[in-house]
Amino acid sequence: MKRQSLFLMGLVLLLLSSCGTEQTGELVGVQDRPGWNGINPFGMVYVPSGTLTIGQSDQDVFSTYTQRPKSISISGFFMDDTEITNNEYRQYVHWIRDSIAHTILGDFKEDDYGNEQVDWDYELDYTLEDLDEMFYEGDMKLYDSERTMDTKQFTYEYKWIDWKKAASSPDVVRSQLLNTRKVEAYPDTLVWIRDFSYSYNEPFARNYFWHPAFDDYPVVGVDWQQAKAFCHWRTHIRNAFKGDEEPNTEEYRLPTETEWEWAARGGREIAPYPWGGYYIRNAKGCLLANFKPGRGNYPEDGGFYTVKADAYFPNDYGLYNMSGNVSEWTETAYHPNAYHHTHDLNPDIKYDAKDDDPESAKRKVIRGGSWKDISYYCQTGTRNWEYQDTTKSYVGFRCALTFLGRSINDF
Repeated sequence: MKRQSLFLMGLVLLLLSSCGTEQTGELVGVQDRPGWNGINPFGMVYVPSGTLTIGQSDQDVFSTYTQRPKSISISGFFMDDTEITNNEYRQYVHWIRDSIAHTILGDFKEDDYGNEQVDWDYELDYTLEDLDEMFYEGDMKLYDSERTMDTKQFTYEYKWIDWKKAASSPDVVRSQLLNTRKVEAYPDTLVWIRDFSYSYNEPFARNYFWHPAFDDYPVVGVDWQQAKAFCHWRTHIRNAFKGDEEPNTEEYRLPTETEWEWAARGGREIAPYPWGGYYIRNAKGCLLANFKPGRGNYPEDGGFYTVKADAYFPNDYGLYNMSGNVSEWTETAYHPNAYHHTHDLNPDIKYDAKDDDPESAKRKVIRGGSWKDISYYCQTGTRNWEYQDTTKSYVGFRCALTFLGRSINDF
């Protein structure tokens, strides 16, 4: 009798363990997997997989020899059709601002696993005295009735996994792979003064980021680490608000240097500019990008400083201002001879420089040239760099998202 009971109990456990996975005796794979028809991320365009010859597409006028020709292949990805604008970046800043306010007010709710999360359903009233600690007080005020927020409080903390380290050692434990970074979120608006000696640009420092007149202009004053934090936040909010049955997609990130060049060329082999031509003017003599046409001559191209992120014509992939307007951060660490030793499949060099690293280790590739650069820097093959912890009035960024699949046409 006892053996019979044990047999029946074992049979019940076997049935329970096989619930939801019907066994047919054939190799059919795991059933009831979530569907996946790809995504069409808002504000992004698809850049297909392909091969290209990276490198100088015109004379190397400075004889740098840092962009020697090399044939490579790039996997398909999505890229923002414009540089991240002030208003898009402001959504990130406001999310952090509201998170701080909800935390102060204790607006939390528990998720299905018992974790506390901010309850975004509560409406905030920033006139409440409970939120006074978010504002300048006492001697920090310009005038008695001023109620200006202390933006130094706006910080974003996130974690990421060091995949290179994970692949290099089979004995490493997961805790050794996790990295944490906390960065300030608010753009450095003082770049408009710092970048130009003996020049009156204080109105831009006061107005460029927050005034509605500049909502559709590219955000500047954001360093490489701030741009990466924005990408992490963008991934977080997408995954937080997607459908429960929809699996997470890949992470938003900065494009690699070679992805940027492939996207900028718009499918045109060895094209010196995104529009494919060898000249910075069209047949009518009109300038085709926002850059510095001549000494002391900024407005000839229709801009003066930055212009709206969708100004001028896009390239054949539908990407705006891949040349000029603002230079753009890439994921890639800068090495002068990088093309000699990078792989020919999705080439990239990553290095997350520490504060005590030498300055040369903190260089990150920027591409595309800007409103204050000569046309040489607007060429698709020209390499340039900035230190990862510096902010400039002429450097912005756009995001990329790896496409999961061979081609978007497969779906």
